[in-house]
Amino acid sequence: MGYYEEYKKLQEQMIQQANLEGRKYSLDVQRKELEEKVWNLELRKDAEQRDVDKLEGRSLANFFYAVTGQMQKHLDKEKQEAYAAAVKYDAALCELEAVKKDIADINRMLMELRGCKERYQELLKKYREELKTANTAEGEKITRLEERITALESRNREIKEALSAGKAALSLAEDILKSLNTAEGYGTWDVLGGGLIADMAKHSALDEAQSKVEGLQVRLRRFQTELADVYIQANMKVSIDGFERFADYFFDGIFADWMVLNKISNSKSQVSSVINQLKDAVRKLEDMQRSTEAEIKSNTVQIQEVISTDIISARSEAK
Repeated sequence: MGYYEEYKKLQEQMIQQANLEGRKYSLDVQRKELEEKVWNLELRKDAEQRDVDKLEGRSLANFFYAVTGQMQKHLDKEKQEAYAAAVKYDAALCELEAVKKDIADINRMLMELRGCKERYQELLKKYREELKTANTAEGEKITRLEERITALESRNREIKEALSAGKAALSLAEDILKSLNTAEGYGTWDVLGGGLIADMAKHSALDEAQSKVEGLQVRLRRFQTELADVYIQANMKVSIDGFERFADYFFDGIFADWMVLNKISNSKSQVSSVINQLKDAVRKLEDMQRSTEAEIKSNTVQIQEVISTDIISARSEAK
């Protein structure tokens, strides 16, 4: 079998495979819905049958209906409802089994088509290498496109690494802001008379923020290393002077409290600024990543188009 015949055969198989996968997805959705429906109908069927059994057995309701002459009327009604529930259950179960059979048939057909995408790519790869070896215009174009793809893939890896570092820094910065918000809340409560509990909770939140800031500075430096063309301002400090902390803890004076609250507010402002810069940098990186991946895809498609066109042209010239 020549290149053209194999090329057309594999293309047809991939189209068939895509269609079958689409049908299978739809059937899988139907199967899940029907399984739930069958389960609910089975519960309803069993409940209706229990009502019939109750009327046919010994019970106060049975005795009451018998005495009043209403037994047959109620029994007929319950039997009708039980029969209707059983019919609905059987119909849904039948439909479910039909869907399962269709899925099994599609799975068998997909098994026969397994590997067609890989064989198609191998065919294109083999033909591509032959074009390049032949030093044709098509081969030269493929070589240029491949070189561009290699450069783009290298750039994309760098973008992904920078994105990972940027998102790690952003996540930690947002955690720090939460700790500072907590500290500020307890600090306000402390000023209003929250006492020792509020004071301890405030400083616990500040300690938490301080420990995280040390980690954030490391992550920001790492981000700056990964991304040289995006500037991140990492000059931020979240600390409470030892004397002020001592005065606040022991004397609980309102002036010391307001000094600490003011520093917390300033620290929040610094962290918020870093968060905004990180978000902006991450957005730009994500835009760059989308653009780079789109260009990789475009160049890949162009290579396949060159190969496909040449295969079809070779077939036409051979006739």
